[in-house]
Amino acid sequence: MTMTASSLRSDVASVASRPQAANGLAIVRLTIGAMFVWVFFENLGKGLYTPAGYAGLINYYIQHSHSPDAWKAVMGLAASHAAMAAPLQAMTEISLGILLLIGLLTRPAAFVAFLYLGSLWISEWGTSWIWELLVPVLASLGLAVGSAGRRWGVDAWLARRWPNAPLWLI
Repeated sequence: MTMTASSLRSDVASVASRPQAANGLAIVRLTIGAMFVWVFFENLGKGLYTPAGYAGLINYYIQHSHSPDAWKAVMGLAASHAAMAAPLQAMTEISLGILLLIGLLTRPAAFVAFLYLGSLWISEWGTSWIWELLVPVLASLGLAVGSAGRRWGVDAWLARRWPNAPLWLI
């Protein structure tokens, strides 16, 4: 079965026209956005965005997690460049949180959140409860697939203003 862009857009429009589904996606979007903002301030308070704090946490995961060795090598690279990686992580977390909270560029932000949280899930493998990050990972994927920004978000205004905007964008 093939789908054209117009048929895909009409499918999305029919889902967005169901208020309960749109409200549910918006609640999940706000929850994941609030989680990112909360984690940003929590990590900031713990000093995890400093090079020493960041490297210490990453090295803990390298030593104690059950991540694949190839992934541990990636984490080792991040830890050895903590002066750059720590602020990048801080910017990623606060940016994703704000974008999801206001519903701006929701689909790309949610997809990045899916990839980012997935990488954290792999990094923490075996050091925490498996569902702790897996639920937000999958919720972020659901936000990327759904029209989560089209209710209670800036994307809703953008979609009305530019109805022919690329579907992946808003």
